[in-house]
Amino acid sequence: MTESVVLDTVDLHILRLLQNDARTTYRELAAEVGVAPSTCLDRVTRLRRTGVILGHQLRLDPARLGRGLEALLSVQVRPHRRELIGPFVERIRSLPESRALFHLTGPDDYLVHVAVADTADLQRLVLDEFTSRREVARVETRLIFQQWDCGPLLPPLPDAAGQAAGPGAGQVRPAD
Repeated sequence: MTESVVLDTVDLHILRLLQNDARTTYRELAAEVGVAPSTCLDRVTRLRRTGVILGHQLRLDPARLGRGLEALLSVQVRPHRRELIGPFVERIRSLPESRALFHLTGPDDYLVHVAVADTADLQRLVLDEFTSRREVARVETRLIFQQWDCGPLLPPLPDAAGQAAGPGAGQVRPAD
């Protein structure tokens, strides 16, 4: 069983700041949250060690890389069997057009976020890499006109009675 990691207000403030700008220095973080730089370093190290912080990512502009058209592909796999799923997931993740892949419940089995050059490139991708696969029963395409980043991911806030909303709320479980 994995132990929960309890996050206090300083930890939450550090996480909020780092999610907004992962390049923030420890000195800047410490000044913003009101702790010593060494304390800030210790806290960030603990958040990494316990799996709360999983890593850092570089965000790129797909349009500036020649991939100005983004889409979400809803994919239905039939039959939905483990021996077909592994190779399908590996192939989709290896495609340079793939941005994210989600395994879902409901009528569609996967949602794939892709970035391509144009509609001809999207058509090629769908026909050559998705519908040509024997396990893919259906692909539905939705173009993304615009997207927005949302606020930082933090544990649920306590309700008015001071109780965390939902089981395990206010705590973060580290990765195994």
